Amino acid sequence: MKLKVASHISTLVPYPPGKPLEELEREYGISGSIKLASNENAWGPSPKAVEAIKAALLNLHRYPDGSCYYLSRVLAEKIGMRPEEIVFGNGSNEIIGLLIAAFLQPGEEVITSHPTFLMYQKLVQVQGGVNRVVELDAGMHHNLAAILAEITPQTRMIFLDNPNNPTGTIIDRDDFASFMEKLPEGVLVVLDEAYVDFVVPELRIDVLAYIRQGKPVAALRTFSKAYGISGLRLGYGIMDAEMADYLNRVRQPFNVNSLAQVGGIAALSDEEHYRMTLRKTREGIDWLSREVEKLGCRPMETHTNFFLIDVKGDGKKLYEHMLHQGVIVRPMQAYGYPNYIRITVGRADENQRFVKALAKSLKELGYV
Repeated sequence: MKLKVASHISTLVPYPPGKPLEELEREYGISGSIKLASNENAWGPSPKAVEAIKAALLNLHRYPDGSCYYLSRVLAEKIGMRPEEIVFGNGSNEIIGLLIAAFLQPGEEVITSHPTFLMYQKLVQVQGGVNRVVELDAGMHHNLAAILAEITPQTRMIFLDNPNNPTGTIIDRDDFASFMEKLPEGVLVVLDEAYVDFVVPELRIDVLAYIRQGKPVAALRTFSKAYGISGLRLGYGIMDAEMADYLNRVRQPFNVNSLAQVGGIAALSDEEHYRMTLRKTREGIDWLSREVEKLGCRPMETHTNFFLIDVKGDGKKLYEHMLHQGVIVRPMQAYGYPNYIRITVGRADENQRFVKALAKSLKELGYV
């Protein structure tokens, strides 16, 4: 079949999905694996969210609330914004796509960093936009000065994930304020705050204050990480009401399913589960960092529920070696860090198993 496809679509490389855990176990002839590769919440969803979802199952024959009416009001009260300043999506990924669809025309430019979340550049290409990519600085932070220098009259948006994925680094608040002062008119800055819950409050950028002041800033957040409901795909954007109105014009109706909506409301009400997740994540980061350092590796400082480890050797080979032990981590070769792996904090027993497997792989591969 001969299809006529635009070049910006035919050259697009699909996002690489991971294999199901069960399929990896079948391939490698192992069982009882642990997955520390996808930055998921090791403690799962709030029990309140699970119960709310169970109660909603009998209403699956009804369409979901297309406006997320109740969820928007609960969330708005919690974060101190108005419901009309929040746009919900099928994961925060969808909000990225809505922003690009609403505010980028073919041929216009978007600035992102490298390495960073892959979907920014892919969705820009889908829209027929031009990606301008700036390397992280030597400390694995967004290079704000280089980003400013990259802006042209065709630049419409800048995506900054804060904290950054995959490095776990954050943007200094004073540096961001200076950056915003120098930003030319007509450029929108999108702060992707998927992991902001794990950042201590005194280090966070007050993005809501920028929005209230009428600055060209939007924030992305998610229920997938600290709230542990990745499988429901629930994310949201916070922005000026006029900007939100344009996103709602291009948003598909019923884009957030009914189970995600009731689960999200219940998750927001369970402060105890949320605080437990943050506490155990930090405890896990601290313990794991000490243990991998004892093994001769270099753990990187992080403000998320994951961190990079310099294993002093080929990270892809180490990933394969650990996979045969039933421990799944993320190699960083594709991100430009061939000697690194990225791991997500797990439960205490998972963390201990990881350290044991890492020690075995490092020794047998002769890395340290």
